[in-house]
Amino acid sequence: MNVNQVKKTIDMTVSGSFTPEKAQEFINEYQRKTSAIKADEFTLQFDCRDLNLVTQEMIPDLENCFRLYQSSGFKKIVIEIKKSAVLKMQLSRLARNTGLKNVEVTEI
Repeated sequence: MNVNQVKKTIDMTVSGSFTPEKAQEFINEYQRKTSAIKADEFTLQFDCRDLNLVTQEMIPDLENCFRLYQSSGFKKIVIEIKKSAVLKMQLSRLARNTGLKNVEVTEI
């Protein structure tokens, strides 16, 4: 997780699968980094090109993360994935189900 004060972005790389332990570590680091910025001036940018498809076990943790992003109030959230209609649909559905409206899932 990297905060770029010049570009006003928080850049993150997410890969593999989420476990409850990884999710908690991520949330702790996220809270530490975002507490030092004005989120409404920043874009939260994810590189998820190596993210696996979302499993049923991952959904609650990912929903909690999406709710966390929403409560932070970012100007915009960009999620970049490899071409995968299924993953794009899964992430878009998670965003919709959690009320996250300013998210863009792009295939690269």
